[in-house]
Amino acid sequence: MSMLCRVRPELAAFRAYASARRSGFEARIRLDANECPWDRHEDGDDIDAGLNRYPSPQPQDLRARLAKLYDVDPRRLWLGRGSDEAIDLLLRAFCRAGRDNVVALDPTFGMYRIGAQLQGAEYRALALSADDDFAFDADRLLALTDADTKLVIVCSPNNPTGALYHDARIEQLAAQLAGRALLVVDEAYIEFAGVASATALIDRHDNIAVLRTLSKVHALAGARVGALIAREEIADLIGRISAPYPLPSPSVRAALGAVLDEVALARTQKRIATLLIERARVADALAASLLVRKVWPSAGNFLLVRFADARDAFARLLDAGILVRDFSAQSGLTGCLRITVGRPDENDALLDACAAPSPPTASSLGERAGVRGRGSNESQRLAHSESPPPRLALSTGFAGGEGKAAEPNP
Repeated sequence: MSMLCRVRPELAAFRAYASARRSGFEARIRLDANECPWDRHEDGDDIDAGLNRYPSPQPQDLRARLAKLYDVDPRRLWLGRGSDEAIDLLLRAFCRAGRDNVVALDPTFGMYRIGAQLQGAEYRALALSADDDFAFDADRLLALTDADTKLVIVCSPNNPTGALYHDARIEQLAAQLAGRALLVVDEAYIEFAGVASATALIDRHDNIAVLRTLSKVHALAGARVGALIAREEIADLIGRISAPYPLPSPSVRAALGAVLDEVALARTQKRIATLLIERARVADALAASLLVRKVWPSAGNFLLVRFADARDAFARLLDAGILVRDFSAQSGLTGCLRITVGRPDENDALLDACAAPSPPTASSLGERAGVRGRGSNESQRLAHSESPPPRLALSTGFAGGEGKAAEPNP
């Protein structure tokens, strides 16, 4: 049974806006889209070249390259503005306002709840326990679903906890939700986890959709490029209801530079290896700090840390020119800060601040609206990167297993 039977009835046969670039025609002279006929700079400035023309709705060269990187059929791939746009469009495609519901975990990425609220869908969340390292039971999650559940969302590695759920539970959920709900697996941080993607499960389960992004390991958060991977009919539907031109030309060029160039891909692999080493180093050091109560295991590029006094720790770090994310107001995360793993020199500054015995000196947090980082220690960075990193897969097919993050040997 196709999952199209579960989309909003009025959208099942929805016809996309017939933009000029959807026509498929190519010509030397384009007079079809009311564009400006001149480039911004007639001298052919590379940065602005071609910006007078609308981009392709789905740039085929980037789509083909990402399909190869993720080892999927290009027809199962839809590209948009980060993972956020795919989340929003899935909610709009499947959920009827005031009737349908979405099921997810808590805590998790906050945009799932916000997107559901904007769509008028009920949001149901399974509360996870910090004392149990945020583990979840698939049967308890399924117990929250009913006939009006359209999406079940699992972020793995989970943000902000770092917990990894890539194991038999994913296929168990897909099997028990068959014909009822789409299982959305958000893999924004999977490259840091050392496990295979859930995309291979799509061959066996037509109700799985996977979210990927270039924002993290490929250093393109500012370009806003993400991907939805699902059965062809779902990818096609999302393309039909999306904006005519989701990806700006500069973002496409930046993305191609990151995934076409073998030198860039090798650099990405090396950076992943460095961040994994740094993640372990920072976690061990923070766990030994007198300011810290607990550091949770993480499969992402961040650590969730419970401090004895989170407000004091936040202010202490801000005084040192370091900004972290305060999650202490969220249910179950009292005293918790989420700390991104930075460059070795940035992590050194973080650890120095956490080891400092003196309290922060800022009279108020409001005085510190602008944050400047400390200088870099190039020799230490090179020392951390001196040995060749292990080869880490940027994308592979799902292979089950225990779902533990693979750490390289320092």
